[in-house]
Amino acid sequence: MRMSVALLFGACSSVRITGVDRAPDFSISRYKTFSFFDIGAGGDALGPKAQENAKLIMQAVSRQLNSRGLLYQEKGGELLVNIGVSVNEEVQTRETSFANPGDRMGYVGQRSYKWEAGEVPIGTYRNGSVAIELVDSQANTLKWAGVAESVLPEKEKNVPALIEEAMAKLIGKVN
Repeated sequence: MRMSVALLFGACSSVRITGVDRAPDFSISRYKTFSFFDIGAGGDALGPKAQENAKLIMQAVSRQLNSRGLLYQEKGGELLVNIGVSVNEEVQTRETSFANPGDRMGYVGQRSYKWEAGEVPIGTYRNGSVAIELVDSQANTLKWAGVAESVLPEKEKNVPALIEEAMAKLIGKVN
């Protein structure tokens, strides 16, 4: 099956849609029901809030698909939704520069002084991504796939709003 690829980036939001693939013959209007596969998780996504966040993702996806006219069925939906979650801790760095006075030590006449450019860690953050795949259950073929990613908020209370925003943007790309 030939899929077209579009690389899309969000403009003023922390959520980025990093890729969408769509089968040429796919139209969501051909489907009336959907069901979920089990969620796959990797990286640090298996933390203490993993189950709760998985439910939030499924609820957000359900709301988006319901708004497109699809009804949820526990088993046997015409469209099967596969969700993959990955959370990884990343190290934020900056490169040192001799031109920046803060990056070099003051030279006071010692001939053993040595300075090298390099990457300096300045902090850590968690980067999360959610991949959604829509599979035609009759043909057992992938019809649509997309990925949303974002830096995760430090405060857990902000995660549900981020999930809603990400799923609205991602499912909004389904046509």
